[in-house]
Amino acid sequence: MARLKIAYLCDISPEHVHPYSGGNARIFNALSARADLTVLPQNWGRAEPVRRAIYRMSDAAQLRLRWRAHLALARIIAAPLNRQLASDRYDAVFCAYSFQSMSRLAAGKRPHGEEPHPGRPLLVFTSDATPTVYKRSEIGQSFGSSWVARTLLDPLTLRAERRIFNTLDLMLCPSAWLKREAETLYNLAPGTAHVLPWGANVDDPGPQPVPPPPGPDAPLHLLVIGRDWFAKGGPLAFDTMQNLRARGLDARLTVIGTTPPEFHINEHVTVLGHLDKSNPDEAARFHAALAQAHFLVQPSFESYGFAFCEAAAHGLPSLCLDIGGVPVSEGVTGHPLPAGSGPGDFADVVMRHVADPAGYARLRAAARDAFETTLNWEAWASRTIELIEARLSRNTA
Repeated sequence: MARLKIAYLCDISPEHVHPYSGGNARIFNALSARADLTVLPQNWGRAEPVRRAIYRMSDAAQLRLRWRAHLALARIIAAPLNRQLASDRYDAVFCAYSFQSMSRLAAGKRPHGEEPHPGRPLLVFTSDATPTVYKRSEIGQSFGSSWVARTLLDPLTLRAERRIFNTLDLMLCPSAWLKREAETLYNLAPGTAHVLPWGANVDDPGPQPVPPPPGPDAPLHLLVIGRDWFAKGGPLAFDTMQNLRARGLDARLTVIGTTPPEFHINEHVTVLGHLDKSNPDEAARFHAALAQAHFLVQPSFESYGFAFCEAAAHGLPSLCLDIGGVPVSEGVTGHPLPAGSGPGDFADVVMRHVADPAGYARLRAAARDAFETTLNWEAWASRTIELIEARLSRNTA
């Protein structure tokens, strides 16, 4: 079959490597290796002054307003995109993250119908969450919500999501959690949603040696990665380190991406701060920290988490909470602990592995194997292309 021709859609250009934690650029690059991609413009047509005004606001205001304003102005914003889609032939429109970008787009199925829309490209979407799935989850509930949002805005958002998602031909979910929640919430047609795990936001570092087991001359190294110390579960990771030290282990904690508050820093904590992985020297420090670590301890509330894939790439087991769509499989890439687990529970898991070096080595090998077979962008893109081609064949049969 000839290479697919795909129109790529997102509210931020994939040329920018940092937005969406690097996921947008990784998705675009992975697809570009297997299909001919055209990036659709991000401007809002006649509503472009509104978009530019929003981008002059604070980051917090942008986050709240950008997608809601897009939905309100969708007919104006979609008009030039639809003209571009009509001027050429595309097999699919692939939208990453920004579901609002698909509003009023001339692509996909007829709403609430399984049959294709003649003459229109397929409509494919991927994201780690949707606004309503996120907000109704344990993750979103942990952040709270205003009365105005709950009473006035949330019902409008859900109505827009249902309208848009029922025109999808394919919804590619990086986690079973999102697939399950989306199918129920939006009443998606059978065969629309599929689980395709995402990859890491690093290039393949290759197989890594097992670090020395903790002992008198070899500390136990724990690691936290993220820009928000509290959201990533930093306090619980710090307390886990302290708990392990109280049990006689020389436990150390390395922090990448942020600086903890002073009361979570002591002589056993190493703060590397933000590391730009596009900078060779800083990328080398990043990889060295993961190669040295025995566990990524990240009891975060999040809908996916590239850090867990990056840990698997290094054969580094992850300890996390079993919340949302974190890509950590029990006994394969680490251990997801029940919500509400405390530092003693995390320390117990570590101690079991300290007492069983052979079992720990097997866990590291399993994590690396999961990266090589599943948690990488090549596997994701290959399966994505297969699904698009299969849907195209079905529509033309």
